Formats: sequence, structure tokens, C-alpha cells
Amino acid sequence: MQNQDTAGTTQVANQPSRREEALTPDQAQWVAQVFQSTAGAIEQTIHGKRRVIELVIATVLAGGHVLLEDVPGTGKTALARALGQVVQGTSSRIQFTPDLLPGDVTGISVYDQRAGVFEFHAGPIFANVVLADEINRASPKTQSALLEVMEEGQVTVDGTTHDVGSPFLVIATQNPIEQAGTYRLPEAQLDRFMIKTSIGYPDGAAMARILQGHRAAHEPLQPVVTTAMITQAMEFANRVHVSPLVADYAVRLVEATRRAEAVRLGASVRGALSLVRLACAWAVANGRHYITPDDIRDLALPVLAHRLVLEPEAEFDGVTAEQIVGQIILDVAPPQENGTA
Repeated sequence: MQNQDTAGTTQVANQPSRREEALTPDQAQWVAQVFQSTAGAIEQTIHGKRRVIELVIATVLAGGHVLLEDVPGTGKTALARALGQVVQGTSSRIQFTPDLLPGDVTGISVYDQRAGVFEFHAGPIFANVVLADEINRASPKTQSALLEVMEEGQVTVDGTTHDVGSPFLVIATQNPIEQAGTYRLPEAQLDRFMIKTSIGYPDGAAMARILQGHRAAHEPLQPVVTTAMITQAMEFANRVHVSPLVADYAVRLVEATRRAEAVRLGASVRGALSLVRLACAWAVANGRHYITPDDIRDLALPVLAHRLVLEPEAEFDGVTAEQIVGQIILDVAPPQENGTA
């Protein structure tokens, strides 16, 4: 989706002042309005999946990226497309295939004979919302082209660094069923996704709404927020209060993943940071200027599970990372305080 006229954007509220260092309740409420407006607009296309929609938008506010792993036909691509439409910015889609080259993603330098210089031609990664469709079908060399941009928001081509701008979100999809002709994402790549989640099949009522509105599903959604509003909301999310006890709870959860018997490699420091950052975005999206132990506990599974590397024996026995994180959440006691400033 290319830039559109700002007259078509619905302003959910007057933007609050950004002078205060500590996040105020009014600023948190403004972010909550932006969040709910965005989620409500996307839900016009993705029915009955409010939790997944909210997780994806919270990841945007936290400055992270999303990996959607699900069977075909559940709406992975539709969700990414809807997000690109309701945010008034740019979006692109990259269909990952075995013959895709790194330059097809990042862009290349082309020699201009008239000027006698190399000119950079930006690739599809230069957009606010990037859909990396079937990411595991590209070669490891092409997958590695995403490592720098997902971590630092920039691309280096021929020794020159190019900023991709803000907000910047990569939504990657992969099919867990058909593995022929695919390349498993390496741990370094998985660790750069803030969350890994799935959409799943809709319930009967949601399925009926989808069938009744199948014609409208192909109509583009109208933007409801601007990229400037998203950037402002991201800054407010960075100022959410994190109490020492709640931070310690996140640390204890992450350390427990490293001590689990079936785990060969536990969650990284990046995983701990992602958990707290997403909890901050989740809190402000719900109108709070502080995070609680419930925020940490509710988000631990989508943030931590995909970062674990299990022992081969455990995988052979059918143990999953989701089961391990779920048990850790039950075993590690949360603090008694609610995390208020």
C-alpha cells in the first residue's frame, strides 16, 4: 500500500504532549485509543481472532517483529495486509522462494553510466509493514539478509548504510506442515522475532461471518492511524514504568528456561528484553502506565517458546517448547505487587 491522503485517516484523539519524561495516565489512555481503533479496523477482515490481532499490534508498538506459523488458509497473509492498510504508510510483500537473492530483498547498487556513480535501488524491505511470505522457502543466504534490518532497522549494501525508517515491522509466515523444499530458520533468525504465534481456524460464528462477507474481504480497509501516531505510541510505550520486582520476575522466567531438563539452549538476553518491551506495549495498550506480573505471565509463551532449542531426545519423545514454557509459568511464582509506580 502506498502513501495515501491524510484526509482519509481517522484521528482517534488529539495527540498528547510528549514533553513529560514519565508516562502519564492520559498518555496511556491515548495509546489505548490508538490501539483499539487499529485492532477494531483489522477485525473487520480477521474475524474472531482478537487476541492474535492485539498481539501483533502490541509487537508493532514494542518495535518487534512477528512470525506467524500456521497451516494454509487461516489468514496469515490477510492479517499482514490488513495491518498495512489500516496504518497510513507503506507496505510490501516478498514471496520467498528458493531462487530469491539477498539483493531482491534489500536492494542493489546500479551503475549510472551518465553520472559515473553507483545508484542504490531500494528493495521491498523499505516499507513500514513488510510481509515475508513463506520465509522458510528461501535459502539461508537470503534469510540472512533480514538479520541486520530486523535488529537495527537498516540495510548495508556495498559498504553504505540505508535506514528503513520507522515504524518498521516484518511479519513472516511459514507453513509447519509441508517441509519439502524448505530451509529451517536458524536460531539467530528466530531470536530476532519478538513473538511467534498462530491464527488457527475460526469458530463457527466467525466462519459464518467470513462466508457472508466474502465479497467485502477483497476491498481495501481505510487507514485509521498514521505512522506518526504509531511512532508516538512507540515512544510512550518505552516510558512505561517497570518495577524492580516485575523485572526480576521476567528474569526468573528466562533463567528457568535455561535450567529446564529438556532444553539444550534457553532463552537469550534478547528474549528477556523482548518480554519486558512487549509487556510495556501491552500495558500501555490497555491504558496503564505500568506493567504487572500478569502482563509478563500472559506474554511469556509467545515471546519465549520459539527461542528454546530442545534436546533431541525430548523432541523424539514429543516434548514441545510450548509445554516447557507453560510448565515454567506454573512453577515460577510471580511477585505479590502489581507493578504500579
